[in-house]
Amino acid sequence: MAQSVGIKDVARAAGVSVGTVSNVINRPDSVASETRARVQSAIDRLGYVRSESARQLRAGRSRIMGLLVLDMGNPFFVDVARGAERAARDAGLGVMVCNSAQSASEEADYLSLFAEQRVRGVLLTPADATGRNIATFRRNGIPFVLVDRVAEGTTECSVSVDDVAGGALAVRHLVDAGHRSIAYVSGPPGLNQVRDRRVGALNALAEAGLAPTAMRELPTQRLDVAAGRDAGARLLGLAERPTAVFCANDLLALGVLQAMYAAGVGVPDDLAIVGYDDIEFAAAAAVPLTSVRQPAMTMGALAAELLLEETEAETAPTPHEHRRVVLQPELVVRRSSLSAR
Repeated sequence: MAQSVGIKDVARAAGVSVGTVSNVINRPDSVASETRARVQSAIDRLGYVRSESARQLRAGRSRIMGLLVLDMGNPFFVDVARGAERAARDAGLGVMVCNSAQSASEEADYLSLFAEQRVRGVLLTPADATGRNIATFRRNGIPFVLVDRVAEGTTECSVSVDDVAGGALAVRHLVDAGHRSIAYVSGPPGLNQVRDRRVGALNALAEAGLAPTAMRELPTQRLDVAAGRDAGARLLGLAERPTAVFCANDLLALGVLQAMYAAGVGVPDDLAIVGYDDIEFAAAAAVPLTSVRQPAMTMGALAAELLLEETEAETAPTPHEHRRVVLQPELVVRRSSLSAR
């Protein structure tokens, strides 16, 4: 294996001190143009690349931001990551993206990794409903911002969408279309987002004068297409099948749609379906999917900006104030819910 080129090799080749090479790299205006050109020529000739990790270690300041999400297989979180990456890049930082796979233990492992790497800060969509992982990570003194989750009982910043309002939008739309028997394919009960969307759905039923029993909940262990197909199979096995389904995210809704298609059940005529997130695949489904849109890229960008603001607070003229940003969802109506009843 070829030995890497170090700063001493550049200094030797250019006939200058190590300090002069360092100045050319970090403070080029402080070096005479002739000397600077000679050092740059040696850098180019030898193929020297500055050790960013060593520089950060000396400075005590990382240029990496951590992002830990529930499921990178979900296009919603891909868009969150895109928004965060864009904001970080504008500030000269990179993003280390990790996937907890909705597992509290994997979340704990990645948070430990972030602490070991001394990242600048972390954007986190929690998988651990108990809050223990966050409490442990907080001891490291590394700033973090919660994404797609309201910072309840904590002092940290958060960026989320009003999921209670989103759940109400979905079910109000179904009730207005004449549905009086609705299923909620809800996902893991420990997730705040799942619970809040259920609260909103029940609020919409109450507004319409309907009892909570008008909605039947079908929980799933995961928020993916396979879990949606399984929920669809359970729906098909019900003696009294609901006429509409509200799903906690679009992947679940797409899975339900697949199960209905395979069983010959018409969507929306036999069963109306509404999803949540409005991922790109929603509009491209065999039956275009009605969905509650979340501004995912905006969430990621805002969360990154809040984190950057907090990490720059030591040198800022005014101290950082933790904020809870709550964005509003929007219902996007497509064919999957437009049955005539």
